Amino acid sequence: MRIFAVIGFLLVLSGCDQSRVYELDHDLDGHFWRVKEIPTFEFAVTDSTQLYNIYYRVRNSSEYPYARIFVKYSLMDPANKELQSKLVSNYLFDQKSGVPLGSSGIGDKFDHQFLILDKQKFNKTGKFKVTLEQFMRTDTLPGVESIGIRVEKQISNL
Repeated sequence: MRIFAVIGFLLVLSGCDQSRVYELDHDLDGHFWRVKEIPTFEFAVTDSTQLYNIYYRVRNSSEYPYARIFVKYSLMDPANKELQSKLVSNYLFDQKSGVPLGSSGIGDKFDHQFLILDKQKFNKTGKFKVTLEQFMRTDTLPGVESIGIRVEKQISNL
């Protein structure tokens, strides 16, 4: 029994991601992303000399009706002042063949991670926020199961 505990502990340690600062996915009710649902993700920056990469994450099913998704992100500082906001577009399915992109989980679930801010420098420490807003032509976007962000330390290539 003790050997299983040691093996489990070693597996947990080997799975640690040293670059990850924050990672959270927001599950969407009924697998619909409604235009009024704007998830907010709050993360702490403790080192203002470090560079960070920020990604947004999407989990969708094959019920998603379009090849790509339009998402508007906003980055706010600890005083809730907007530092950056941008509309981005990314493909969830190949535009010609319709083949799903991203990594496949179970069945018809697909995970995507898209870089939105590369080598982001924060001038101060504190709690920063990212909001994600679906910017499609429909109020209710079917087939989106979760939306999230990942913040990681930029690894230098020395």
